[in-house]
Amino acid sequence: MTQPTASRPDARRLVTTSTGAIALAAIAVTASGTGAHADERYTVRSGDTVSHIAARTGTTVTSIARANSLADASRIHAGQVLTIPSGSTRTATASSTKPKVTHTVRAGETVSAIAHRYGTTVAKVVAKNHLDSRALIRIGQVLTISGGSSTTTKTATAHTTARTATYTVRSGDTVSGIAHRHGTTISAIAKANGLDSRALIRIGQVLEVPGAATTTTKASTPSTKVPSSFLGRTYSEAVVGAANTNKATLERVGVPSRAEMQRTVARTARAMGLDPALAQAIAFQESGFDHTSVSPANAIGTMQVIPSSGQWASDLVGRHLNLLDPDDNVTAGVAILRSLVRTSPDLPRAIAGYYQGATSVKKYGMFADTRRYVANVQTLMTRFG
Repeated sequence: MTQPTASRPDARRLVTTSTGAIALAAIAVTASGTGAHADERYTVRSGDTVSHIAARTGTTVTSIARANSLADASRIHAGQVLTIPSGSTRTATASSTKPKVTHTVRAGETVSAIAHRYGTTVAKVVAKNHLDSRALIRIGQVLTISGGSSTTTKTATAHTTARTATYTVRSGDTVSGIAHRHGTTISAIAKANGLDSRALIRIGQVLEVPGAATTTTKASTPSTKVPSSFLGRTYSEAVVGAANTNKATLERVGVPSRAEMQRTVARTARAMGLDPALAQAIAFQESGFDHTSVSPANAIGTMQVIPSSGQWASDLVGRHLNLLDPDDNVTAGVAILRSLVRTSPDLPRAIAGYYQGATSVKKYGMFADTRRYVANVQTLMTRFG
């Protein structure tokens, strides 16, 4: 969302909040203080799932399903007695104390991502650094990470290690999208969570994500550098620097495919009462549904929203939107576009407002490049209609 006027807001680096994380308590099934050496019994309680039980007892969904001859691991009931197979290597007490380390917050980072990187929890980071319930952090803030592992290697290539993580399903999630985001496979997630061939999941479901990639070193630069100019306009070093930082973050964490982003745009538009053809046409014109896109003006992601416009979008929907998050980015773009459609005299000027800025369009009319933009979007609408 580029605004080619002198009134374009100053770009700001993103300060994001945690999207939330669930920490599962580990319950050691042992009499000796080391590992479990014999099969144990567990009585299912209301709200339990096999994945929760597996996480608590240090085993896997597959092992529990096999030990109890469960044809469908999603079908257990309160009062049912399950056999928990032996072989757990969890201990009742940690054998060593992990050192406290510090982490300096960079643009685009969230508390959940930082906690994930250091092998700790959001709750521990919040408590250790006296953060409020929103877990707000700022660029340059130094966080103390209790129980984390120190990151000292500063290289451009990130080294990753495989681990099992947990993920809480959100609206619009698919198993393929979750697998792509965590650097694993659909079959691995399906197997770990006892999903059938349809891989159906529900909002709020907690999934085990085996083989999730945990970044242990710092990626210093993106593989594709954001240029300093676009369409004859040159942007300040601060704006381009923020753009490169955000692009590096998107390339490091991984994003859904273009096809998945297109579906997200259409689905979000329908849910928010906007013509899906218009939303898809804007997204295709702006980024080609490529969520790693970042412009020299620091317009971010699929909908190419600059940080100041992202703040406006947050106000429109009544919650903080993280423009680096695929779902939040689309929500921001659709919210802005919906507002422009509602307040503009006609559709062409609403489309122009997304590109040039509504105030600029009202004051100066459409610039030549804006007219071309509007024509392209209206043509694309017939493709997506």
